[in-house]
Amino acid sequence: MHGTEDTGPLGAHERPEARGGDERADAPRHATEAVPGGASRPSGRRPPPTHEVHAPTHEDHGPVRYGPPAPDPGLPVLPELAAVLAAASARTRPEPPGGGPLLREAARGYWDRRGLHGTAGSIAAAPGAQPLLLALIGAHGGDVLMPRPCPATWMPQARLLGRPAYHVPTPAECGGVPDPYALLETVRRVRAEGGRPKLLLLSVVDDPTATVAPPELVREACEAAVGEGLHIISDETWRDTVHRPRDTVLLSPAEMCPDDVTVIGDLAGALTPAAWPVAVARFPDTARAAVRHARTLDILTALGALVAGPLAHAAAHALGEPESVRDRTRRAAALHCEVAAAAHRAVLGSGALARPPQAGRHLYADLGPLRGRLAELGVTDSMELEEYLTDRLGAPAPGGHRFGDELGALRVRLGTGPLLGATPQQQTESLTAAKPLELAHVAQALDSFAAVFGAPR
Repeated sequence: MHGTEDTGPLGAHERPEARGGDERADAPRHATEAVPGGASRPSGRRPPPTHEVHAPTHEDHGPVRYGPPAPDPGLPVLPELAAVLAAASARTRPEPPGGGPLLREAARGYWDRRGLHGTAGSIAAAPGAQPLLLALIGAHGGDVLMPRPCPATWMPQARLLGRPAYHVPTPAECGGVPDPYALLETVRRVRAEGGRPKLLLLSVVDDPTATVAPPELVREACEAAVGEGLHIISDETWRDTVHRPRDTVLLSPAEMCPDDVTVIGDLAGALTPAAWPVAVARFPDTARAAVRHARTLDILTALGALVAGPLAHAAAHALGEPESVRDRTRRAAALHCEVAAAAHRAVLGSGALARPPQAGRHLYADLGPLRGRLAELGVTDSMELEEYLTDRLGAPAPGGHRFGDELGALRVRLGTGPLLGATPQQQTESLTAAKPLELAHVAQALDSFAAVFGAPR
């Protein structure tokens, strides 16, 4: 298996195969365009009617702006956090670039409790993971490597900066971390063609696959990357959403390669609502990392990517992890564990495939075994599958092409948040119930979910 470059935008009617999307055959190539884009094709959806419609029109849902958000937690805001934010609402000034002392110290303490020791001076904060990752990639030179599949926002960051970027296959047991041998082969081929691979993005707790990479795989991939001179950015946004933390060994790349790993985390993964954009990065304690930290702050400043003052106060409170926050995190992970397992059973019962979800609030399904029946329904690729399932589930169901998978593969990310209830009252009831699957609204949502997947059988 080999890595493939995926940098330029796709036109409105261009399929990835036309550019060499098959990872088994294509060699890396140099980037020729440097603007963001995504796989696109007419979606078949009509826009809302206006006063006068002369002919059917089709809206293109391919570009980056239509990319999927992170899976919705499906839960109301923790009241204590809402109170903290309200109390800080009089703060009218944003944080300084990279965050103020209170926020950076809270982030330092958060990672310190997870065995990643450092100083507040090695922290940088930004209003969300996307501007933070953009600044981090901009602070590093060279080409970017990332696993396939990977979070939908990663490739656009490299495209926006004009950086050649390459997908590397993942092993069968998990996503988020590239196969070490495929990584070495990709590095070799990129260099043979004059490229400069310098940066590897990975996530040990993964979106979109909802898997946790085994420690031995993390170790081998990191050793391969560092041995080839790559710096690693480890996205650990989902580490606090592991479904069974007592039964799961989670190894951060920064634990084994402390001088060669920058860790990032979006607080929306487990601590704060997605509408409160705050993400933090932890840099290594080295002279080289200090230079990159300074460059990152320069880029955040140029972008105007400053954390809002009231949000910084709430984020610092969440990162401090008082008992209420810890309890919500534990309860939410346990709830999504049960609901995701039930959704997984429904997917398998339809004849489709999916790895058992181990973290997050989603699962990643492969409907390849149902290809024949889906083709009869007009579904032949992941774009059409996205539309088909989104319409029937009434919730976002982004296709695998959003995450770098082949367009022809019938893969899709399915969120569990919409299964928890339609109102804050139902969602709170799901969160506090001893047996959430027995609640009427959860059982009904799961029955409807299973019916959608049973239809193509």
